[in-house]
Order: sequence, then C-alpha cells, then structure tokens
Amino acid sequence: MANDTALRPVLVIDTTGRWCAAALKLADGRIIQRDEAMERGQAERLAPLVGELLDEAGMVPGELWRIGVATGPGSFAGTRAGTAFARGLALATGAQAIGISSLAAMALETDPEARAIVFTVHDARRGELVWQVFKGGKAAGEPVRSDVAAAREAFAATGSALLAGSGAKLLGPSAAWVDHAPLTALLALSAGASKDAPLPSPHYARPPDAALPGGIIP
Repeated sequence: MANDTALRPVLVIDTTGRWCAAALKLADGRIIQRDEAMERGQAERLAPLVGELLDEAGMVPGELWRIGVATGPGSFAGTRAGTAFARGLALATGAQAIGISSLAAMALETDPEARAIVFTVHDARRGELVWQVFKGGKAAGEPVRSDVAAAREAFAATGSALLAGSGAKLLGPSAAWVDHAPLTALLALSAGASKDAPLPSPHYARPPDAALPGGIIP
C-alpha cells in the first residue's frame, strides 16, 4: 500500500538567501517551482509567488497538507519573512507548518543517499560562519558559529567531508557548491517530518544589529 502522505500536497518556501523561492509537490508527484534571484524584497514577492504556484496547479490554499519553510541560518529579513508567512498561511488554511534547517536541507541535497560526511556552512559575513556536520544523513552536533579559522580546523578534522553552503568556498576554494535554494531537499524533509513537529522558528546567524524604539528587537 502506498504511503498516503505521498498523496498530499506540500508547499515549501525559502527566502533565507539571495532569492525568493518556493516549490509545490502535488498529489500526483509533479513538482512546480519558482526560484527568483533577489537581494531584498522577499517579503513583498513571496505571497504573489506562492499564488502563482497554486494557480498553475489549479489548487486553492486550503488543499495544502503541509507548508515547509527554510528557517536559516540566512539573512535576517528574509528568514523572518519566510517563517512568518509560513505560520500565517498555515493558520489560515489548517495546513501544518514545518520548519526545516537550511543546513539540513543543504546536507540532504549534497548527500541524498546519506552515505557521506557533509560539512554545511553558511557565510554569516564579518568573518563569521555558521556550520554543522552531518554524518549518514544525521546531524552530528548542533550548529556552531565561529570565525573562519576555527571552521577550517573543524572541517579538516572531519577528513574528507563534502562541502555545502554559501561559505563552502571559504573553506575549500575548489568546492563545487553554487549557492541556491535546495527546494527538492526541503520538500523531502517537510513531507517526512513528524506530525508533532513544533511551529517554525527562525535560526538567525546573529542577533539583529538594530532595535525598535523601546529596545524591542524586530
């Protein structure tokens, strides 16, 4: 008997990087996706982009089963916008919102058979990286924020790990990774997540630089 979760529509969104991206996996297995390069403006573009996907699929939002969202680490504004949108759409439609670590999605895309060691690394700028090691498809510890030198030392200690993420070339100049939204991996992780998964929560690379009046962090 086929797994009935494979017959339920899943939407994923990723606004953590220099893009606004989303993909929709339909009940018949087809995948429709959009991936638009942009430095900023994801919050304004995301809702129309998702609407275009649903229109192309001939679906209404209430037919969605799950809404997966990349929770970072990534850009502060993009990560916040994507997470808020996913939670809001889930509340409006009754779908389940699922938060997916961007590092985990990159690891799965790099090692879909879960046979290797993958060192996923996000370039947080200002000489800092956020990295995490995955072995056999499982996280081997929590994400770590460090300077480039410490990350290089950790990467060297893994032996022959594969590199993935926006900071990959800082650790291995010959790394093949091209920064992009790992939509297929996000779909797989969203569909396979536990039904008891908590609501998405953003993973920021660092605290915001500015606060609103009254000391409130945005």
